[in-house]
Amino acid sequence: MSELTEARTVHCANCGTPLEGEFCHHCGQSIHSVLKPVHHMLEDGMDMFLHVDGRILHTLPPLLLRPGFLTLEYFAGRRQRYVAPFRLMFVLCLLAFFAFHLAANAVLDRAGARGAPAAVVQEENPFAHDGTAQEVRDDLRGQLDGLRIARTAAGLAPGGAKGIHVAEESLRKAADQRLAELGAAPVPASAASAPAAASTVAGASSASPTAVEDDDGDRDWSELPVEPVHVAWLPGFVNARLTAFEQHLKSNLRAGFHASNPRIRQEARERMVAGFFSVLPQSMLVMIPLFALLLKLFYVFRRRLYMEHVIVALHSHAFLFLALLLVALAGMLSTWLKPHAAWVGYPLGLVQAALLLWMPAYLLVMQKRIYRQGWPMTLLKYWCVGWCYVWLLSGVLLVALVLGAGH
Repeated sequence: MSELTEARTVHCANCGTPLEGEFCHHCGQSIHSVLKPVHHMLEDGMDMFLHVDGRILHTLPPLLLRPGFLTLEYFAGRRQRYVAPFRLMFVLCLLAFFAFHLAANAVLDRAGARGAPAAVVQEENPFAHDGTAQEVRDDLRGQLDGLRIARTAAGLAPGGAKGIHVAEESLRKAADQRLAELGAAPVPASAASAPAAASTVAGASSASPTAVEDDDGDRDWSELPVEPVHVAWLPGFVNARLTAFEQHLKSNLRAGFHASNPRIRQEARERMVAGFFSVLPQSMLVMIPLFALLLKLFYVFRRRLYMEHVIVALHSHAFLFLALLLVALAGMLSTWLKPHAAWVGYPLGLVQAALLLWMPAYLLVMQKRIYRQGWPMTLLKYWCVGWCYVWLLSGVLLVALVLGAGH
């Protein structure tokens, strides 16, 4: 009779616990060594990529087409084959806002191209397009307005004011050169330096904000003084940050809506849009616990944990971001293809309309499937939760808009 020999027990190299698989059940370390040939590392990398890609393929179709399916699967414990709710929501949030940021920039570029004169294109002499002496003087005043706006921000940076002063002198010399070509008198030094002097006085003054007037009597909104913010119970660096934020906010708003130079207006609006989209993801993170709290309040008698409502909120927002991403991509694709194939605009418009209609219907069906109440009660709570959510979202977006304008 052959003898049976006991197999040698393998112990974890990290904690010494006997192993019964590929991972230690005590500390979680893998049995496999990280010291391996390069081709094995490439195989592991491909396996990891395909595994993640497989989870995406298992996650996105039901997220878009099967309301509540992923949430119920998560509650049932079947989570391994799907992307985690928070990671799913956050990645789709970033992608959706990135797509809308691109679309917003395209809209601003088209609006700027329509609103700005063709002669705004930079040439060797920025005043070469001006045909009369008065046009040169008006153009010089507009460009100096833009530099005075930049001076308010450059005052916070070392050497910034000196660079702007050099740019002002360069503009005045170019204007004088163009005036000499037109046979007109150069711009008086006192008139050219009056706005800069006014800005210096205004920045040093702590009086109440008043508008500075240009030589032609038009109000100049770029030089209203900003009083330092001082809250006694806040640290000094917080008050300094608040003061800088107020200064940036006012400068951007004045430049974006009151600057006479179209290029300055365009740049200020682009800054505000970029700032708005930069704070939107963080704002949406605030909406998740607030929306979960609404669900907890309206379904308090369903005896569900708050974390269950958080999972519902994460999957709901992940679907909304996925739908908005598809809407933005369909719109950009339609804009790109219309000049080459105008007929694609109609089907892509139908896709966008279908997605926008599917969004509220999806959330209603999801709420019905997860909380399992009758249709009358589900419709009533859906309307109440939606009404409260719209007001919360409006407040969060307003805060994000203000923060973005102070970018």
